[in-house]
Amino acid sequence: MGQLLEARRGLYRDSVALMRATQAVRAVPGVEAALVAMATPLNLDMLAGMGFAAPDGAGPNDLLVAIRAVDDAALARARETLEAQLADPGRGGGLDTAPAPRTTGSAARHADATVAVVAVPGRYAFAEAVDALEAGLHALVFSDNVPLAQEVRLKREAVERGLLVMGPDCGTAVIGGVGLGFANAVRPGPVGLVAASGTGAQQVMCLLDAAGVGVTHCLGVGGRDLSAPVGGLATRQALALLDEDPATELIVLISKPPAPGVAEEIVEYAAKLTTPVEFAFLGPDADDLSAVAARVVARVTGQPPGPWPRWAPDSPPVPRGGALRALYCGGTLCQEAIAIAARALGPVASNLDPTHPLGDDLRAAGHLAIDFGDDRFTQGRPHPVIDPAPRLERLAAELADPATGVVLLDVVLGHGAHPDPAADVAEVIRGATLPVVVALVGTEADPQGLARQARTLCGAGAYVFASNASAARHAVALVEGGAA
Repeated sequence: MGQLLEARRGLYRDSVALMRATQAVRAVPGVEAALVAMATPLNLDMLAGMGFAAPDGAGPNDLLVAIRAVDDAALARARETLEAQLADPGRGGGLDTAPAPRTTGSAARHADATVAVVAVPGRYAFAEAVDALEAGLHALVFSDNVPLAQEVRLKREAVERGLLVMGPDCGTAVIGGVGLGFANAVRPGPVGLVAASGTGAQQVMCLLDAAGVGVTHCLGVGGRDLSAPVGGLATRQALALLDEDPATELIVLISKPPAPGVAEEIVEYAAKLTTPVEFAFLGPDADDLSAVAARVVARVTGQPPGPWPRWAPDSPPVPRGGALRALYCGGTLCQEAIAIAARALGPVASNLDPTHPLGDDLRAAGHLAIDFGDDRFTQGRPHPVIDPAPRLERLAAELADPATGVVLLDVVLGHGAHPDPAADVAEVIRGATLPVVVALVGTEADPQGLARQARTLCGAGAYVFASNASAARHAVALVEGGAA
């Protein structure tokens, strides 16, 4: 067996780069376990769980590398992959190479930039975001697990400075055609988005793209922005910025279920803007995102869109009866599926619903829905859009469970996401004896290719829908058909 454990003193890479590096090393044939992360207390705990002792003196400013492989040859391949992932093509090796900046503020002083992206462990994000604001930059805080009180302080500071804080936990943004975080390749056009939801924004942008409608900007504000404690501070800022943009002719505001009082205040604020605003507030009785996207297409083009893209397998399994098991990467998409399913099937237990919670083992006797992108699952490990392993394990278990009737899941494409997520899902579901329904969120211009991913999933026996709402309704119909 080959094993590597080291702490690279003073070497830093952001969390997105480290997630990708860990995933790439784990994918090397013969690698049994791998962790590439900053040596924070949480990651040192994860290291111990892997059976490694922490290197002496390792701390948050050190890069931690731990690899276990079946033999020395596999370990050598893993090390080669690691070095390729950590290589920084922006730095040369000559004597004239300037040292890399060590703080957000120092980087801002030497960059022609308007936005700083903060992608560090949540406990360190506040200081970096403050640095960005003090340097006069808008801040996109990709980091999750940032305390709520710090979010409120950041956004109040941003308002006073006339700046925007996107996030925390802002996974998606598009600014002037440039995607940040998990972003799809969408065409330019007249629609601007403000989103307290990452995958919700991706769903709407991808459906608009499928209908030939493009976007100017998508400004994520973080999933808690329309909660009562935050009060929509960033949402107002983002709406105002888009209202000032002459290229933006229509704004879409997307949010997970907002606090009612905050939603009312935001609607009143939007009514005073020059640019019209279309609202997509999710909730038990609200329109789904696909219906909102259809309204937007009709307002922009003057006619409703055709049916959203869908693909069917040649020989799908016959429904057998049983429970709906929804396994999602995107929290907003999961909430949308829960709302649709609950109207037809009754209560759906979920880690997103305190009124119908799952146990600590994430199990339920009946219908259930799990958001694997929830903060509790991403502490110290990659988001499931990058690393699908935990969800794939649960997918295999649900397919083998005789109580499962239909499995529903999302597959999210775009820059920053897994390079071929359909292949991994297809490997698990091929030969399944019960129906699998997939909401495929992406565009043909995405690196993974929408049609190619759809063919892979259909070839493994899945029903595939570009609309998450359509996927959820089809899954419900299969459950009801199997129960008949």
